[in-house]
Amino acid sequence: MRFSMHPHSGLATTTVLLEGEVEYEDTTGAAGIMPSGSVEWMNAGRGVWHDGRARGDGPVRGYQLWVALPPELELGEPRSQYLSVSEIPHTGPARVVLGRYGNVESPVLAPAGINYLLVRLFAGEQWQYTPPAGHNIAWLSIQRGALRIADESIANELAVFGESEDVLAFTADEDSEFVIGSAVPHPHNLVLGYYSVHTSLAALRAGEARIKEIGAQLSRRGRIG
Repeated sequence: MRFSMHPHSGLATTTVLLEGEVEYEDTTGAAGIMPSGSVEWMNAGRGVWHDGRARGDGPVRGYQLWVALPPELELGEPRSQYLSVSEIPHTGPARVVLGRYGNVESPVLAPAGINYLLVRLFAGEQWQYTPPAGHNIAWLSIQRGALRIADESIANELAVFGESEDVLAFTADEDSEFVIGSAVPHPHNLVLGYYSVHTSLAALRAGEARIKEIGAQLSRRGRIG
C-alpha cells in the first residue's frame, strides 16, 4: 500500500490503524512510523501535503474519517498529532479517538462537537452509546464481526442513523470491532475541491493557492513530479 504525496486543506483526517505498520511524512515536519493501534490526526488547515506507505508485506487495515473544519480553523496553521495505542484513553470497551465520552477525553486537539470511538465487543456482549447533548447525527462502520441493533444485524458496512439523540444499544452476534461517531450538525456550506473541503469559495481558493505554493516547493526538491 502506498499513498503518494498529496495535499489537503480545510479539513482534518483521522486515521485509526488496526493492523500493519505505516511509514508517514507530512509538510508540517512530522515523520515516523505508525504501528498497529495508533492514531493520526492531520489538521490540514490552510494547506498541507502528506504521504504514507506500508512497511513489510503484511496486510494494512484501518479507518479514515474526514472532518470538515469551521471557518475559524479552515485556514489556520496545519497541525498533526500521532498517538500510540497507549495514549488513546478508553472507557469500558471503547477507545475515545476524538471528543469526550463519559469521564474520558481524547488528547487529540479536534474541534468541539464531535465524538469518534473505536469499540471492541466479545460475542454476546452488550453496549450502549449515549450521544452528548446536541449530537443528533450518528454513524457506525464495522469491518469485523456482526452487531445487532434493534433486531437488525449489521456486518461489513457503514450505517448512518436517523437524526436523534436517542441511546444506541448494541449486541455483538460475534466478536466485533467497529467505529462509532456522533456530532453536532455542521452549520456551514461544504465547498469541495479535489482534496479540499471549505465553507466558502474564497476559503477554497485560498487553500488551493497555498497547496499550489507548497507543491512548487516539493517539486523543486524532487519530491513530486
